[in-house]
Amino acid sequence: MKLGNFKIFIFAFVLLIISTLPVFSVDEIEIVPLINLEDLSPTFEEDKDELEKINEKNTNLNKSEDIFEESKTQKNEKVYINLTALDKITAKTTAIRLGVGEKKFFASLEIKALKCQLSENNDSIDTVAYLQVKDLSAKDNNQVFLFNGWAFVSSPTLHSIDHPLYDLWITSCENI
Repeated sequence: MKLGNFKIFIFAFVLLIISTLPVFSVDEIEIVPLINLEDLSPTFEEDKDELEKINEKNTNLNKSEDIFEESKTQKNEKVYINLTALDKITAKTTAIRLGVGEKKFFASLEIKALKCQLSENNDSIDTVAYLQVKDLSAKDNNQVFLFNGWAFVSSPTLHSIDHPLYDLWITSCENI
């Protein structure tokens, strides 16, 4: 009989230890602070100083409301091209208003508009613009155009601007 009581005592002791284990365990999950994407350094091979110089050249690209208010107040005969730029990493879109013959910068891209006109096909009229886009993040001296050609409002993927980080498409032209 002593062995039977000993078995019950051992069983009760093991049950007590198993039931109290969660009380003594420590949660190892730590809270990770949120990362501000604006403070991250570039992951590609470009100096931060060069990016800051390019960002200084940007003229109110992040304020789309100012761009549209300017277009309403200025009534001159200069032709303007309205573009939308997408940063694929942050998923932010930016409205760009670019005069024909002007250069503007969006991140590491240099965008130059050369012409904007209406294209008339059989039954449809489409707005087209001739754009030149350079990627300034390349360190070599061959700053070849990333895009050099006509962009169409009705079908932006017909001649797409291929870049791994950014996407551009034309939305309209003014004063044509």
